[in-house]
Amino acid sequence: MSEIIEIGLTVVDVVARERVSRQRLLVRPERSAVSAFCTELTGLTQAEVDSGVSFAEACGTLAAEHQAGKRGWASWGEYDRKQFTRQCQAGSTVYPFGSRHINAKAVFAAAFDLPKQVGMARALKIAELPLEGRHHRGDDDAWNIAALVLQLADQGAWPGVPPKPSHQSRR
Repeated sequence: MSEIIEIGLTVVDVVARERVSRQRLLVRPERSAVSAFCTELTGLTQAEVDSGVSFAEACGTLAAEHQAGKRGWASWGEYDRKQFTRQCQAGSTVYPFGSRHINAKAVFAAAFDLPKQVGMARALKIAELPLEGRHHRGDDDAWNIAALVLQLADQGAWPGVPPKPSHQSRR
């Protein structure tokens, strides 16, 4: 079973249209080791994640410091939501999030009228936004996804958020 070894999060204020904060939690794997492929993809090494917190502690941090159970949350696709669910069930850990999850990948595909969902890096190119940081690094990916969420909010495509008012001059 694969395990979460890094949790990246960005708090977004969709009303103010800004990324408020970002955090990275390293998670010590309990049943697996960091593969060479994973290190190449993310830059994370076994030694680095061995210094992290347990998965249960990371979930506790999400619940206590970020009120994750009370807030809506988004991920790029369904993988992260499903992985959290699986890992919580496997380790008898309390799921830290509430039920308000938004698949940002699906919202983006619908907003841009794409025939299929695209990866985050491709979405940034389509949206003409820069890729900031290292792709596949938790905190950097969360930061970039937040930029896409804010653009979708500006367009009125983010669920529950009105479009950004246009500032047209009045004569």
